[in-house]
Parts: sequence; C-alpha cells; structure tokens
Amino acid sequence: MPELAIVLPTYNEKENVEELLERVEKSLKGMDFEVVIVDDNSPDGTADLAEKIGRRYGNVRVLRRGGKLGLASAVLDGAAITDADIVGVLDSDLQEPPEFLPALYSRLKEGHDIVIGSRYVKGSRIECWGFRRKLISKAAVMMAHMALPETRGIKDPSNGFFMFRKRVIKDAKLNPKGFKVLMELLVRGNRGSVSEVPFDYVGRKRGKSKLDTKEMKTYVSYLRELRKHSRSKKKAS
Repeated sequence: MPELAIVLPTYNEKENVEELLERVEKSLKGMDFEVVIVDDNSPDGTADLAEKIGRRYGNVRVLRRGGKLGLASAVLDGAAITDADIVGVLDSDLQEPPEFLPALYSRLKEGHDIVIGSRYVKGSRIECWGFRRKLISKAAVMMAHMALPETRGIKDPSNGFFMFRKRVIKDAKLNPKGFKVLMELLVRGNRGSVSEVPFDYVGRKRGKSKLDTKEMKTYVSYLRELRKHSRSKKKAS
C-alpha cells in the first residue's frame, strides 16, 4: 500500500499529461507513491494517453468519469479509490511545478493535517500574471477571508496545490463545487494544523485555461453556501 497518492484531475489536458507524469515520477523518485488521474471524459483523448503512458511507470491509475463533473469532486473521487494515507492534489496544467511536491510532503510529515502550496507566503514567486489575473486571485482570497473564519490566517486558501491526510475527509459531509476543493476541506473537513509552503507559480505553456465567468459565479455562490455551514457550525458549538 503506497503512503502517498497524487491525484491529478484532467479535462482536455492531452498536451500536458506526458510531461506532467514524467515530472511527477521524477520528483518523487524513491518514494512509495501512486498517481491517480481522474478524467472527466475529455474529448481530446487525455485518458487514453494517460493509460498508455501510465503503463510505462506501473504506479498510475486512470479513473474515467462519465462527464464534466468538476475539479473539486474529481479530487474527492480520486482520494476515495486510493489506500494511501496522504493525498496530494495538483492541477494538470503544469502551472504548479511537480518539483515542489517533496516540499509539501516534508512539511506534512512534521505533523500537519493540510499543507498548501502557497502563492502568497514569503519565498513564493508568480510568473506571467497580468493585472486582471492578479486582481481576480487577490479578490478570491479576500472574499474567502471575509466570508469564512476558517480561512483567516491562511494566505492562499483558494489554491489547488496542496496535500492532506485522509483523516481530514473521513466521515466528513463534503459537497464541493467548482475548482475550490481546498476550502471545502478547511471548512467542512476534520482538520487540525494547516501550514503553507512557498512555490513558483508559472504560466501555462499549452492548453486552455478553465477559468471563465461561469466558474467565477460558481465561486461566489459556493462561498455563500460555505458561509451558511460555517455559521451553523459555530452556533452548534
């Protein structure tokens, strides 16, 4: 049984999947881990290519889902099929370099429940962001801090690059939507200590960004839902 599983949600990432798997395998060489690719029925053949490449390494599984069900639920579906005690989550667009996975793992082993690859702690670096993209990201963080007490003190609660112990989601009533599964764990999960690790966020080289107006609206709606849960949890305590 592997100790670590890396869950990679994919949708139309055929152009990136070979390099992604190669870099994950190289970054974690010598460790006991597996890779779980969760593909949302990509019409570009991402899942077929991932299975082909995965046979080269022997520790890659591909979970095919019947439609575009969303990144957040893909993470939880991937975590559900692995026996690993620790789950790492990484976007498949290579904007979050797999080379930083060992740093997250090392920090988690210090005793934390969740470790976030953070774009906003000292030592981090962001490449290739224009003013609009920076504004959207900063606004998302600010809104999370205002709506959700559980995210305050965390500089990057909306990022998609993180690791967590499986106990965080055990028996938790989760209902993730859109891209922001990390906030689901922070608010509804069984989490204790959270830590952040700096990394270099780089620009997408291939493929198309999934961030659009629909996803932004989903985010705002999701914050409202989480806020209700947060308030009810506070009253219950």
